[in-house]
Amino acid sequence: MSPRFLEFTERLPMKKTFLPLAFALFLFVSCGPTPEEQATMTATAQTATADAWTRTPTPTSTFTATPTRTLTPTITNTPTVTDTPTITFTPTYDFPDVVVSVNMASCRYGPSVTYLHQYDLYLGDTGVVWGRSPYNNWLYVHMDKIRGGCWLAPSVVTVTGDVSKMLAQQIRPQMTNDALYHSPSWVEATRNGDEVTLSWEEIWMTLDDDRGYFLDMWVCQGGFLVWLPIAMPDQYSTETTFVDETGCSEPSHGLLYTVEKHGYSNPVEIPWPPYEGED
Repeated sequence: MSPRFLEFTERLPMKKTFLPLAFALFLFVSCGPTPEEQATMTATAQTATADAWTRTPTPTSTFTATPTRTLTPTITNTPTVTDTPTITFTPTYDFPDVVVSVNMASCRYGPSVTYLHQYDLYLGDTGVVWGRSPYNNWLYVHMDKIRGGCWLAPSVVTVTGDVSKMLAQQIRPQMTNDALYHSPSWVEATRNGDEVTLSWEEIWMTLDDDRGYFLDMWVCQGGFLVWLPIAMPDQYSTETTFVDETGCSEPSHGLLYTVEKHGYSNPVEIPWPPYEGED
């Protein structure tokens, strides 16, 4: 026990009520550190405090995020492979060739000698076949030396090629549309059995222009409707007779034209005579 405590206790009045307090104080003092220990503890605390005041703080590393470059992908268009079409050559049809085989030939406005003359052709003239007649074996040709087409009899040319594959060509005679001479204003038809006689108005024309008349008819012969073109030589020839029978599935019919050297007038329909007993 320390002397200071003994001194303290001696100074206290000795009363009964103080004894417990003195005893507790004794326990507190007797259990505390010695002066030497207290000095050591004080020095340690002061050193720790000094260290706290003088300690240099360790810098905290601040993480700076380095941006990562994001590569934007470059879109490269891959060319689409397109199939190159294969060019298929369509063979060009080789029109049959023609060469004039006579000294002189007439190329006409229709497939018959009854049509007007259109061009003169001579031995060796060349051309190609553009079509054929729907009624006979005449050829619609395009000659090298002339412009446009005309009709030739097969007997005046030599043909190289197959004309049977050619299409039938429509007949288009040169029309004047009554510019100079009009068509007959009347036509009469009479029948005597199988014979039909036609007569019509005479149309005046100059001698130079006069090419008569043209009849484009379909008549019944031998049970078939056949094409019958008739050319009258001049303006004074205003009557003709031909055979027209019974027994065809279609009625006979025809047209009449006035013809001058420039072409054909507007046609007039022929009034066809019926057989006896027919309406």
